[in-house]
Amino acid sequence: MRYDKHFFSLSFCAILIAIGFSLEQNGMHISGITGYFNPFYNSAEAAQLPKKVTAVTHSAKNKGITLVGEGKASYYSDEFHGRKTANGETFNMNKLTAAHPSLPFGTWVRVTNLRNGKDVVVRINDRGPFVKGRIIDLSVHAATELGIIQSGTVKVKLEALGSGNLASSAG
Repeated sequence: MRYDKHFFSLSFCAILIAIGFSLEQNGMHISGITGYFNPFYNSAEAAQLPKKVTAVTHSAKNKGITLVGEGKASYYSDEFHGRKTANGETFNMNKLTAAHPSLPFGTWVRVTNLRNGKDVVVRINDRGPFVKGRIIDLSVHAATELGIIQSGTVKVKLEALGSGNLASSAG
């Protein structure tokens, strides 16, 4: 009987931690640590996390922009055109969309090709990439804008701009 009180306290703490991780998975960020220490990630998901992340940029010029990370970008082949994405949309290779392992659906992301300086704004509507070492999968249209069709992959910088209707042309 004397352990009942401690058991309840431990159970309550475990429930609070689980709720915190659940909120993080659904796009509500309560602290910076849950993105890197999350027991609900499987090893494939954990391998996809960006290796280099910084906090929100505080300059007035870049207000509201968060550097997500740097890493390799690839693009979907046209064989996925017309298939359903993870958020239920039909994938259109001619729209400016992308797949990311953890950013909330609807997030607008500026992707900058670090080799040639070109950038494009895409909307996250799918999960992936599922290849170790890659941080984003782009639509064919976005990959063309960045100039990565020939090479297939390229090192990029990702900046989250927010969610909503920031760039209506991105589809």
